[in-house]
Amino acid sequence: MNHMTGFNPLSRTTAHRRAMSRNMVTSLFRYERITTTEAKAKEVRKAAEKLITRAKVDSVHNRRIAAKFIADEKILNKLFTEIGPRMKDRNGGYTRIMKLGFRQGDAADQVIFELVDYKLPEADADDAKEAKKSKKAPAKAEA
Repeated sequence: MNHMTGFNPLSRTTAHRRAMSRNMVTSLFRYERITTTEAKAKEVRKAAEKLITRAKVDSVHNRRIAAKFIADEKILNKLFTEIGPRMKDRNGGYTRIMKLGFRQGDAADQVIFELVDYKLPEADADDAKEAKKSKKAPAKAEA
């Protein structure tokens, strides 16, 4: 018996499914956190984890195999220079799926699909708040 050897076609043609998977993996590596449906995240996770495993060893061969899947050179470079070395110590399990709830229109399960070592950009938000305060302070002093 071949249990668990198939895949979820997601009610799409092969070309559509392949293009969607490539786009979602590229977005995951670009933003390191995306919101999608649970079924899509579980399918895309397979490809993303395999690419991260390849990226742990930066070689021409591995870059060419990853380039078949990721068309954007900047994202490919980020995968091999930032994401791959960050995951060097891990033996798999590079992504996380956290459930959000149901989508309003069709009640599909929504999830956050992210890399395990994703950090919220809190420092940038604090800098932005300080910049706003510093801009407002001189305006009050002049008036």
